[in-house]
Amino acid sequence: MLVVVWLPILLFPAFKQAKKTGIEGYIFWVSGNRMPSPDVKLSPPKGIQATLYIYELTNLNQLTRVDESAFYSGIKTRLVRTTESDTSGYFSVSLPPGQYSLFTKKDALFYANYFDGQNNVAPVKVIPGKVTQVNVNVDYAATY
Repeated sequence: MLVVVWLPILLFPAFKQAKKTGIEGYIFWVSGNRMPSPDVKLSPPKGIQATLYIYELTNLNQLTRVDESAFYSGIKTRLVRTTESDTSGYFSVSLPPGQYSLFTKKDALFYANYFDGQNNVAPVKVIPGKVTQVNVNVDYAATY
């Protein structure tokens, strides 16, 4: 005699997959002349394999800045996590809800090239039960 046991997932909510909370996106290398021109079509940025450094939300005054550049020799907030992008530049990382700053590195220096209106560096907000989409441009070799 064949006995079939059927356990619908709806009756056991504990078996449902929990929603992921965190960030995902791509790290892009952007270089060369990026000025718009009607005569030249810009090539799309290229995804790169790199380490992404995720810090607590960091303000410009919490960094040791190299001259007036987007390079930093020191970060005074806590490192939360690091993750590696794959060869296409894609990364995905689980994070608790909160606000973070994203950096890459060139040699020993951290790099981040954008700010919000309060001078928070490369900010990203993680919302409970959501995966925030974010792309990171490593563009210190680009001209705009």
